[in-house]
Amino acid sequence: MRNTTARRRRLGTTLIIVLWALIVAALVAMHVWDPAVAAWLVWPGFGWYALMIHLTLLLLLAEPVRAVIAWRRRSAPVDPQRRLVLARGIAIAAGIAASGVTAYGVATAFSAPAVERVTVRLRRLPPAASGFRIAVISDVHLGVMLGRAHTQRIVDVVNAENPDLIAIVGDLVDGTVQQLGPEAEPLRGLRSKHGTYFVTGNHEYISGVEAWVQELSRLGIRTLRNERVWLPGFDLAGINDVTGEETGDAADFAKALGGRNPDRPVVLLAHQPVHVHEAATHGVDLQLSGHTHGGQFIPVNFFTRLEQPMLAGLRNFGGTQLFVTRGAGFWGPPVRVGSSPEIGVVELIAI
Repeated sequence: MRNTTARRRRLGTTLIIVLWALIVAALVAMHVWDPAVAAWLVWPGFGWYALMIHLTLLLLLAEPVRAVIAWRRRSAPVDPQRRLVLARGIAIAAGIAASGVTAYGVATAFSAPAVERVTVRLRRLPPAASGFRIAVISDVHLGVMLGRAHTQRIVDVVNAENPDLIAIVGDLVDGTVQQLGPEAEPLRGLRSKHGTYFVTGNHEYISGVEAWVQELSRLGIRTLRNERVWLPGFDLAGINDVTGEETGDAADFAKALGGRNPDRPVVLLAHQPVHVHEAATHGVDLQLSGHTHGGQFIPVNFFTRLEQPMLAGLRNFGGTQLFVTRGAGFWGPPVRVGSSPEIGVVELIAI
């Protein structure tokens, strides 16, 4: 904006301020207002957020190019016009590239979740339970941009897999039951031999956790709140999210896992992968988690990796195997780059 007219500089500066204000407004509106009203702020606010991040990164990458060109011409007289043309050319190229990356990310974010099939070998699992399949759903993030059609698509994908059990490991919603109850209604159609279980994620604690637990129960989904259930061949346990500590509803491993039969393997549902370190000290065989969105897009993935032990996939931590799904939805900017939506199907094998 510097190398243009004063009027254009004022208009450009005003536009940037308004766009930044829209990001803040979108963050507030998505949890407070009716989704139909909030959409007027959320779409432009988060759309700009994603484009701004990609544009900033590409411009930063372009700076070394400008520096090299300037160094090679250091002995020649400075031509302000040529320098301006170069600067604008780089800016235009970065703008086109950023728009392309953002458009690709939006298309990926709204695409149907793929099925990620994983085989997990468990000691102590009886041969009769070998082949038990768990569908893992996480980070659906029903809200302003993802609604009933998104829920139904997830239900259809899961039911087509014919799993033995369905586990929803948190961050199902971004809004209250009053706002999003109809959007979650298709979850009633989930089908599996041993039912559907849910554990809270951090977003449930800002969306009315008690009301959602009741609503999910009405839809035939059982919430495991620091408790476990007996299943053929293994125990299934679930703990509250880390965020529950702020409201006296913290994760309690002793309550969820205490007094169990040590000869039976245990599968733990925990929204955040970071729980795996404590899970290992309690002899958990397998932890199923989400929360990370697989990083969702650059540079968010770097910050997420700083607080979580992994972004996606299957790894072993001190004897506890951890499977992290990339999740079926998104949060914030409607963009996924390098991390497409998925639903995990974990098959347990006896060894």
